[in-house]
Amino acid sequence: MDRRLERLERELMLVARCSVLTPRDRKGHGTAHGTAAQEGGEPPEPAAAAKARTEPCTPTRLDRSGYLLLSRLDAEGAMSIGQLADALQLDVSTVNRQTGALLRAGLVERIPDPDGGLARKLRVTAQGADRMAAERTCRQTDLSRLLESWPPEDVARLEDVLTRFNREVERQEGRAWPREPGEAGRPPE
Repeated sequence: MDRRLERLERELMLVARCSVLTPRDRKGHGTAHGTAAQEGGEPPEPAAAAKARTEPCTPTRLDRSGYLLLSRLDAEGAMSIGQLADALQLDVSTVNRQTGALLRAGLVERIPDPDGGLARKLRVTAQGADRMAAERTCRQTDLSRLLESWPPEDVARLEDVLTRFNREVERQEGRAWPREPGEAGRPPE
C-alpha cells in the first residue's frame, strides 16, 4: 500500500479522536479540554492555565453524537428517526437512543410531520439551539487557539481541502450534508 495513504488514514483517525472537536468528560480529568496532552504522555497543564483556557466553555458540553444530531436537525429542519438514521448512516436503534437523550434534556422535541406523514419528527428546541450555538462557539474558540500560529492562507487551505474531501465522501455515498450557499470548497459534481 502507498505510504502516503497509510499516513493519511492515520491522520484522519487522529482527527476523529481530537478532543478539541469531540469533547469528552472523563472521571478525574474534568472536561474534554486539557486531556489530549495527557493522553499523549505530556505532563498535564498547571491547573490555573487549564482553567483560564477552558473557563468560557466549562458548562455542560454536548457530546459528539448530540452535536452531530442537533447540527443536522438545525441544517435540515424536522426529521424522523429513520431520516436521521439514513442521513448519518446509523442504525435506527442507535439514533433512537441518542435522540432519546436529547429529548430528555429538552434539546429536541417530537412534533407531528409538517408534511402530513404518519411518522413524528424531531426538531431542535430553543434550548437545543442555544446549547448547540454555545457548543459551536466553544469548538470555534478551541480551533482558533489551536490554529492561532497558522498563517491565514494555511487555515483557508485546510478548510478548502477538508470541504472538498467531505463533499467527495458525500458524492460517493449519495448523502449530501446541507450547507449554506457559497460555503468554501467545490460543489459536488
